[in-house]
Amino acid sequence: MTLRYLLLHRSDAFWTLLLVAAVLLGALVPSNDYYLNLMVLTLLYAGLASAWNIVGGMAGQFSLGHTAFVGIGAYTSTVLLNYAGISPWLGMLVGAAFSMLLAVVIAFPTFRMRGVFFAMATLAFSETVRILLIYSRKFVDLPYGLSIDFQPGLARMVFEDRASYVWLAGGYLALVLAAAFVLSRSFMGFYLRAIRDNEDAAEATGVPVRRYKLLALLLSAAFSSIGGTLMAQYVMYIEPGTVFTVALSVDLALMSILGGVGTLAGPVLGAAIALPFREFLVEAFGDAASGTHLVVYGLLLIVIVVLLPQGLLGGARSLRERIAARGRRSAGAQPKTGEQ
Repeated sequence: MTLRYLLLHRSDAFWTLLLVAAVLLGALVPSNDYYLNLMVLTLLYAGLASAWNIVGGMAGQFSLGHTAFVGIGAYTSTVLLNYAGISPWLGMLVGAAFSMLLAVVIAFPTFRMRGVFFAMATLAFSETVRILLIYSRKFVDLPYGLSIDFQPGLARMVFEDRASYVWLAGGYLALVLAAAFVLSRSFMGFYLRAIRDNEDAAEATGVPVRRYKLLALLLSAAFSSIGGTLMAQYVMYIEPGTVFTVALSVDLALMSILGGVGTLAGPVLGAAIALPFREFLVEAFGDAASGTHLVVYGLLLIVIVVLLPQGLLGGARSLRERIAARGRRSAGAQPKTGEQ
Protein backbone atom coordinates (compact mmCIF):
# COMPACT_ATOMS: atom_id res chain seq x y z
CA MET A 1 0.00 0.00 0.00
CA THR A 2 1.61 3.21 -1.13
CA LEU A 3 1.74 6.51 0.71
CA ARG A 4 -0.24 8.11 -2.14
CA TYR A 5 -3.03 5.57 -1.62
CA LEU A 6 -3.15 6.32 2.10
CA LEU A 7 -3.26 10.06 1.53
CA LEU A 8 -6.01 9.82 -1.06
CA HIS A 9 -8.18 7.48 0.95
CA ARG A 10 -7.67 9.23 4.29
CA SER A 11 -6.85 6.01 6.09
CA ASP A 12 -8.01 6.31 9.68
CA ALA A 13 -5.14 4.18 10.93
CA PHE A 14 -2.59 6.19 8.93
CA TRP A 15 -3.64 9.56 10.33
CA THR A 16 -3.85 8.16 13.85
CA LEU A 17 -0.33 6.75 13.73
CA LEU A 18 0.97 9.94 12.12
CA LEU A 19 -0.48 12.07 14.92
CA VAL A 20 0.89 9.81 17.67
CA ALA A 21 4.33 9.68 16.03
CA ALA A 22 4.42 13.48 15.74
CA VAL A 23 3.66 13.90 19.44
CA LEU A 24 6.22 11.29 20.48
CA LEU A 25 8.92 12.82 18.30
CA GLY A 26 8.13 16.13 19.94
CA ALA A 27 9.43 14.65 23.19
CA LEU A 28 12.90 14.55 21.65
CA VAL A 29 12.90 18.32 21.20
CA PRO A 30 14.15 20.14 24.29
CA SER A 31 11.22 21.90 25.90
CA ASN A 32 10.05 23.19 29.25
CA ASP A 33 8.12 21.18 31.79
CA TYR A 34 4.84 22.89 30.95
CA TYR A 35 4.73 21.57 27.39
CA LEU A 36 6.02 18.14 28.39
CA ASN A 37 3.30 17.93 31.06
CA LEU A 38 0.72 18.89 28.45
CA MET A 39 2.02 16.17 26.13
CA VAL A 40 1.85 13.51 28.84
CA LEU A 41 -1.72 14.42 29.80
CA THR A 42 -2.82 14.62 26.17
CA LEU A 43 -1.46 11.16 25.41
CA LEU A 44 -2.96 9.68 28.58
CA TYR A 45 -6.37 11.20 27.90
CA ALA A 46 -6.17 10.11 24.27
CA GLY A 47 -5.51 6.55 25.41
CA LEU A 48 -8.35 6.66 27.95
CA ALA A 49 -10.73 8.15 25.37
CA SER A 50 -9.71 5.45 22.87
CA ALA A 51 -10.42 2.81 25.53
CA TRP A 52 -13.85 4.36 26.15
CA ASN A 53 -14.43 4.42 22.38
CA ILE A 54 -14.27 0.62 22.20
CA VAL A 55 -17.58 0.27 24.03
CA GLY A 56 -18.97 3.78 23.63
CA GLY A 57 -18.15 4.26 19.95
CA MET A 58 -17.75 0.87 18.30
CA ALA A 59 -20.53 -0.82 20.26
CA GLY A 60 -22.67 2.29 20.72
CA GLN A 61 -23.00 1.82 24.51
CA PHE A 62 -22.69 5.36 25.88
CA SER A 63 -21.08 4.80 29.27
CA LEU A 64 -20.63 7.51 31.89
CA GLY A 65 -19.09 5.20 34.47
CA HIS A 66 -15.60 4.62 33.13
CA THR A 67 -14.09 6.62 35.95
CA ALA A 68 -14.76 3.55 38.12
CA PHE A 69 -12.32 1.49 36.05
CA VAL A 70 -9.75 4.30 36.04
CA GLY A 71 -10.03 4.63 39.80
CA ILE A 72 -9.74 0.90 40.42
CA GLY A 73 -6.57 0.75 38.35
CA ALA A 74 -5.07 3.72 40.18
CA TYR A 75 -5.95 2.46 43.66
CA THR A 76 -5.01 -1.17 43.07
CA SER A 77 -1.49 -0.48 41.80
CA THR A 78 -0.85 2.25 44.38
CA VAL A 79 -1.99 0.13 47.33
CA LEU A 80 0.05 -2.84 46.14
CA LEU A 81 3.10 -0.63 45.67
CA ASN A 82 2.86 1.20 49.00
CA TYR A 83 1.83 -1.70 51.24
CA ALA A 84 3.24 -4.80 49.51
CA GLY A 85 6.13 -3.43 47.45
CA ILE A 86 4.67 -4.89 44.24
CA SER A 87 5.75 -3.15 41.05
CA PRO A 88 3.08 -1.09 39.25
CA TRP A 89 3.86 -3.11 36.12
CA LEU A 90 2.24 -6.07 37.90
CA GLY A 91 -0.18 -3.96 39.90
CA MET A 92 -1.77 -2.55 36.77
CA LEU A 93 -2.54 -6.09 35.55
CA VAL A 94 -4.18 -6.89 38.88
CA GLY A 95 -6.15 -3.67 38.62
CA ALA A 96 -7.21 -4.57 35.07
CA ALA A 97 -8.46 -7.95 36.33
CA PHE A 98 -10.48 -6.25 39.10
CA SER A 99 -11.92 -3.78 36.58
CA MET A 100 -12.97 -6.60 34.26
CA LEU A 101 -14.65 -8.33 37.21
CA LEU A 102 -16.53 -5.11 37.98
CA ALA A 103 -17.47 -4.81 34.29
CA VAL A 104 -19.14 -8.23 34.48
CA VAL A 105 -21.09 -7.12 37.56
CA ILE A 106 -22.15 -3.90 35.83
CA ALA A 107 -23.05 -5.60 32.55
CA PHE A 108 -25.82 -7.90 33.75
CA PRO A 109 -28.27 -5.21 34.94
CA THR A 110 -27.22 -2.33 32.67
CA PHE A 111 -27.25 -4.19 29.35
CA ARG A 112 -31.00 -4.50 29.76
CA MET A 113 -31.16 -0.72 29.31
CA ARG A 114 -30.48 1.50 26.32
CA GLY A 115 -29.67 5.10 25.55
CA VAL A 116 -29.81 7.60 28.38
CA PHE A 117 -30.98 4.92 30.84
CA PHE A 118 -27.79 2.91 30.22
CA ALA A 119 -25.67 6.05 30.64
CA MET A 120 -27.35 6.94 33.94
CA ALA A 121 -27.03 3.37 35.21
CA THR A 122 -23.28 3.25 34.54
CA LEU A 123 -22.93 6.66 36.21
CA ALA A 124 -24.75 5.32 39.27
CA PHE A 125 -22.41 2.31 39.47
CA SER A 126 -19.39 4.59 39.29
CA GLU A 127 -20.69 6.73 42.14
CA THR A 128 -21.46 3.57 44.11
CA VAL A 129 -17.85 2.42 43.81
CA ARG A 130 -16.60 5.82 45.00
CA ILE A 131 -18.94 5.86 48.01
CA LEU A 132 -18.06 2.27 48.95
CA LEU A 133 -14.36 3.12 48.82
CA ILE A 134 -14.85 6.08 51.16
CA TYR A 135 -17.10 4.05 53.49
CA SER A 136 -14.60 1.16 53.63
CA ARG A 137 -12.12 3.41 55.46
CA LYS A 138 -14.18 2.73 58.61
CA PHE A 139 -13.04 -0.88 58.49
CA VAL A 140 -9.67 -0.64 56.73
CA ASP A 141 -6.77 1.52 57.86
CA LEU A 142 -6.52 3.47 54.61
CA PRO A 143 -5.93 7.23 54.37
CA TYR A 144 -8.20 9.38 52.25
CA GLY A 145 -5.37 10.22 49.88
CA LEU A 146 -2.44 8.01 48.86
CA SER A 147 0.97 9.38 47.91
CA ILE A 148 3.68 7.60 45.95
CA ASP A 149 7.24 8.19 47.15
CA PHE A 150 9.52 9.77 44.61
CA GLN A 151 12.08 6.99 44.18
CA PRO A 152 12.97 6.94 40.47
CA GLY A 153 13.31 3.52 38.92
CA LEU A 154 11.90 1.56 36.02
CA ALA A 155 10.49 -1.12 38.32
CA ARG A 156 8.57 1.52 40.27
CA MET A 157 7.45 3.28 37.07
CA VAL A 158 8.81 6.55 38.44
CA PHE A 159 11.13 8.70 36.33
CA GLU A 160 13.15 11.84 36.94
CA ASP A 161 12.36 13.51 33.62
CA ARG A 162 8.94 14.18 32.09
CA ALA A 163 10.12 13.04 28.64
CA SER A 164 10.15 9.44 29.92
CA TYR A 165 6.50 9.81 30.88
CA VAL A 166 5.77 11.04 27.37
CA TRP A 167 7.13 7.79 25.96
CA LEU A 168 5.28 5.76 28.59
CA ALA A 169 1.98 7.48 27.82
CA GLY A 170 2.67 7.19 24.09
CA GLY A 171 3.27 3.46 24.44
CA TYR A 172 -0.03 3.12 26.31
CA LEU A 173 -1.88 5.01 23.59
CA ALA A 174 -0.22 2.90 20.88
CA LEU A 175 -1.27 -0.28 22.71
CA VAL A 176 -4.91 0.80 22.94
CA LEU A 177 -4.97 1.94 19.31
CA ALA A 178 -3.40 -1.33 18.12
CA ALA A 179 -6.05 -3.32 19.99
CA ALA A 180 -8.82 -1.08 18.62
CA PHE A 181 -7.44 -1.39 15.09
CA VAL A 182 -7.34 -5.21 15.22
CA LEU A 183 -10.79 -5.26 16.80
CA SER A 184 -12.29 -2.96 14.15
CA ARG A 185 -10.96 -5.20 11.35
CA SER A 186 -12.20 -8.45 12.94
CA PHE A 187 -15.59 -10.15 12.79
CA MET A 188 -16.18 -8.91 16.34
CA GLY A 189 -15.78 -5.34 15.13
CA PHE A 190 -18.33 -6.04 12.41
CA TYR A 191 -20.78 -7.36 15.00
CA LEU A 192 -20.20 -4.37 17.27
CA ARG A 193 -20.94 -1.93 14.45
CA ALA A 194 -24.10 -3.88 13.64
CA ILE A 195 -25.15 -3.63 17.30
CA ARG A 196 -24.42 0.10 17.31
CA ASP A 197 -26.42 0.76 14.14
CA ASN A 198 -29.45 -1.35 15.03
CA GLU A 199 -29.31 -3.64 18.05
CA ASP A 200 -32.71 -5.25 17.39
CA ALA A 201 -31.83 -6.03 13.78
CA ALA A 202 -28.46 -7.47 14.81
CA GLU A 203 -30.11 -9.74 17.37
CA ALA A 204 -32.74 -10.80 14.83
CA THR A 205 -30.00 -11.95 12.44
CA GLY A 206 -28.45 -14.17 15.08
CA VAL A 207 -25.73 -11.93 16.53
CA PRO A 208 -25.17 -12.78 20.24
CA VAL A 209 -25.62 -9.16 21.27
CA ARG A 210 -25.04 -9.45 25.02
CA ARG A 211 -21.90 -11.53 24.55
CA TYR A 212 -20.20 -9.04 22.23
CA LYS A 213 -21.28 -6.03 24.24
CA LEU A 214 -19.76 -7.71 27.30
CA LEU A 215 -16.50 -8.45 25.45
CA ALA A 216 -16.28 -4.81 24.34
CA LEU A 217 -16.89 -3.62 27.90
CA LEU A 218 -14.25 -6.00 29.26
CA LEU A 219 -11.61 -4.72 26.84
CA SER A 220 -12.57 -1.12 27.50
CA ALA A 221 -12.47 -1.62 31.27
CA ALA A 222 -9.05 -3.30 31.20
CA PHE A 223 -7.43 -0.56 29.12
CA SER A 224 -9.09 2.16 31.20
CA SER A 225 -7.73 0.54 34.35
CA ILE A 226 -4.21 0.46 32.93
CA GLY A 227 -4.54 4.14 32.09
CA GLY A 228 -5.57 4.80 35.70
CA THR A 229 -2.36 3.19 36.92
CA LEU A 230 -0.26 5.32 34.60
CA MET A 231 -2.12 8.43 35.71
CA ALA A 232 -1.46 7.62 39.37
CA GLN A 233 2.23 6.97 38.72
CA TYR A 234 2.54 10.29 36.92
CA VAL A 235 0.63 12.47 39.39
CA MET A 236 1.97 10.45 42.37
CA TYR A 237 -1.10 11.23 44.47
CA ILE A 238 -4.64 9.89 44.32
CA GLU A 239 -7.86 10.35 46.24
CA PRO A 240 -11.50 9.40 45.57
CA GLY A 241 -12.41 12.95 44.61
CA THR A 242 -9.91 13.00 41.75
CA VAL A 243 -9.82 9.50 40.25
CA PHE A 244 -13.53 8.75 40.70
CA THR A 245 -14.79 12.11 39.48
CA VAL A 246 -17.73 12.18 37.07
CA ALA A 247 -15.97 14.92 35.11
CA LEU A 248 -13.40 12.39 33.90
CA SER A 249 -16.05 10.12 32.37
CA VAL A 250 -17.68 13.10 30.69
CA ASP A 251 -14.33 14.31 29.33
CA LEU A 252 -13.57 10.94 27.76
CA ALA A 253 -16.95 10.83 26.04
CA LEU A 254 -16.70 14.44 24.86
CA MET A 255 -13.22 13.94 23.42
CA SER A 256 -14.42 10.98 21.40
CA ILE A 257 -17.50 12.84 20.20
CA LEU A 258 -15.46 15.92 19.34
CA GLY A 259 -13.01 14.00 17.16
CA GLY A 260 -15.43 11.43 15.77
CA VAL A 261 -16.99 8.69 17.85
CA GLY A 262 -16.47 5.16 16.58
CA THR A 263 -13.31 6.01 14.63
CA LEU A 264 -9.71 5.25 15.51
CA ALA A 265 -8.37 8.76 15.10
CA GLY A 266 -11.40 10.51 16.61
CA PRO A 267 -10.55 10.16 20.33
CA VAL A 268 -6.90 11.03 19.65
CA LEU A 269 -7.86 14.13 17.68
CA GLY A 270 -10.42 15.12 20.29
CA ALA A 271 -7.91 14.83 23.13
CA ALA A 272 -5.23 16.68 21.13
CA ILE A 273 -7.65 19.61 20.69
CA ALA A 274 -9.74 19.63 23.88
CA LEU A 275 -7.02 19.24 26.51
CA PRO A 276 -4.60 21.95 25.25
CA PHE A 277 -7.57 24.21 24.57
CA ARG A 278 -8.79 23.80 28.14
CA GLU A 279 -5.32 24.61 29.46
CA PHE A 280 -5.26 27.71 27.27
CA LEU A 281 -8.59 28.84 28.73
CA VAL A 282 -7.23 28.33 32.25
CA GLU A 283 -4.34 30.65 31.40
CA ALA A 284 -6.58 33.17 29.64
CA PHE A 285 -9.37 33.32 32.22
CA GLY A 286 -7.44 32.35 35.33
CA ASP A 287 -7.76 35.83 36.81
CA ALA A 288 -11.49 36.04 36.10
CA ALA A 289 -14.29 34.69 38.27
CA SER A 290 -13.86 31.12 39.47
CA GLY A 291 -15.02 28.60 36.87
CA THR A 292 -15.15 31.08 33.98
CA HIS A 293 -12.85 28.94 31.84
CA LEU A 294 -15.12 25.92 32.38
CA VAL A 295 -18.16 27.90 31.22
CA VAL A 296 -16.37 29.04 28.06
CA TYR A 297 -14.98 25.55 27.47
CA GLY A 298 -18.42 23.96 27.83
CA LEU A 299 -20.15 26.47 25.58
CA LEU A 300 -17.59 26.08 22.79
CA LEU A 301 -17.81 22.29 22.97
CA ILE A 302 -21.60 22.50 22.74
CA VAL A 303 -21.33 24.71 19.66
CA ILE A 304 -18.89 22.29 17.99
CA VAL A 305 -21.03 19.24 18.79
CA VAL A 306 -24.19 20.96 17.49
CA LEU A 307 -22.53 22.14 14.27
CA LEU A 308 -20.64 18.87 13.74
CA PRO A 309 -22.75 16.06 15.24
CA GLN A 310 -20.47 13.46 13.64
CA GLY A 311 -17.33 15.08 15.04
CA LEU A 312 -14.47 16.77 13.28
CA LEU A 313 -13.60 13.69 11.23
CA GLY A 314 -17.22 13.19 10.24
CA GLY A 315 -17.51 16.85 9.26
CA ALA A 316 -14.34 16.66 7.18
CA ARG A 317 -15.62 13.49 5.50
CA SER A 318 -18.95 15.11 4.66
CA LEU A 319 -17.20 18.18 3.25
CA ARG A 320 -14.93 15.97 1.13
CA GLU A 321 -17.95 14.04 -0.21
CA ARG A 322 -19.77 17.26 -1.10
CA ILE A 323 -16.73 18.58 -2.94
CA ALA A 324 -16.36 15.28 -4.81
CA ALA A 325 -20.07 15.26 -5.70
CA ARG A 326 -19.85 18.83 -6.97
CA GLY A 327 -16.84 17.87 -9.07
CA ARG A 328 -18.72 14.95 -10.59
CA ARG A 329 -21.69 17.17 -11.40
CA SER A 330 -19.40 19.73 -13.02
CA ALA A 331 -17.70 17.01 -15.06
CA GLY A 332 -21.09 15.64 -16.13
CA ALA A 333 -22.28 19.06 -17.23
CA GLN A 334 -19.35 19.52 -19.63
CA PRO A 335 -19.98 18.45 -23.27
CA LYS A 336 -18.30 15.25 -24.34
CA THR A 337 -15.57 15.23 -26.95
CA GLY A 338 -17.03 15.63 -30.43
CA GLU A 339 -20.35 17.09 -29.24
CA GLN A 340 -21.43 20.47 -30.59
